[in-house]
Amino acid sequence: MIRRIVGLILILALIAGGAAAWISRDWWAEGPLVQKVSITVRKGDTLASAARALEKTGAIRSTTNFLRFARRFGPDEPILAGEFEIPEKSSGAEILDILQHGKPVQHLVTIPEGMASILVYERLMNEPDLTGQIDVPAEGSVLPDSYSFEKGEPRAAVLARMQTAMRTALDEAWAARKPTTVVTSSRDALILAAIVEKETAVAAERPMVAAVYSNRIRKGMKLQADPTVIYPITKGKPLGRRIKRSELNAVNGYNTYASAGLPIGPIANPSRAAIEAVLEPATSDALYFVANGKGGHVFAKTLAEHNANVQRFYALRRARGEM
Repeated sequence: MIRRIVGLILILALIAGGAAAWISRDWWAEGPLVQKVSITVRKGDTLASAARALEKTGAIRSTTNFLRFARRFGPDEPILAGEFEIPEKSSGAEILDILQHGKPVQHLVTIPEGMASILVYERLMNEPDLTGQIDVPAEGSVLPDSYSFEKGEPRAAVLARMQTAMRTALDEAWAARKPTTVVTSSRDALILAAIVEKETAVAAERPMVAAVYSNRIRKGMKLQADPTVIYPITKGKPLGRRIKRSELNAVNGYNTYASAGLPIGPIANPSRAAIEAVLEPATSDALYFVANGKGGHVFAKTLAEHNANVQRFYALRRARGEM
């Protein structure tokens, strides 16, 4: 009898040990995943539907066992919606913790400085991880920057963050404006900053370009900014050719060759730095600038000096075989 009892105890111990090993293998031990994967949990998805997706990706061995062990050993909490990254060899317990407490994967969409709103619209609409429709945003309403979003997030929500960021940046810059600025409203600051942004790709030149246009406005001179001629033609997309004489003479509210003063609206989405340059321009009497052939510009106070700079630029281009 004692031998039978001891034998039964040994058998039960072996069974318990096997069960523990089985549970450990499928719940706390390393999982079968050989490389990290992402799983998307949509709003309203259940743990069961998530488990089926996990099994398809190879993150778990069995949907049934995962659910059984989750109910027995996991916290009684809902899973989150979003895209989650599952590291290689994650155990069942680790995977459940990711689904219940993990931070969803963040994607980035970048709006470069000076990008026109039609291109912002196209960038957002072409982002496959976003959802829903948007209209082309108002020109100048988006702050250039990199914005994070979760997979499946509405495009309208991301665009709203971009526009809120611009309103905040413009309000802060306007509150800190210097007496040297020529603009009399934050709206005009946005309009002039867009021109400055399109005229130079060199960050350090923004205050000088802003100074040139500020000086021209004070003297009642036409701004004569090429990007303002191009904007009503392409809505901010590249022109791809030289500007025609007829386009320089066109009167349309934007063309600063045809009319003095600021255009009727922004021609791009300017950066915070361009706005700040307009509100605190460099101290300079310069009224002209032209490309220097090295990516930047050379500035001049007089027309004679400017014409000489233009001729030097043309000579450089001829030497390069560009004209």
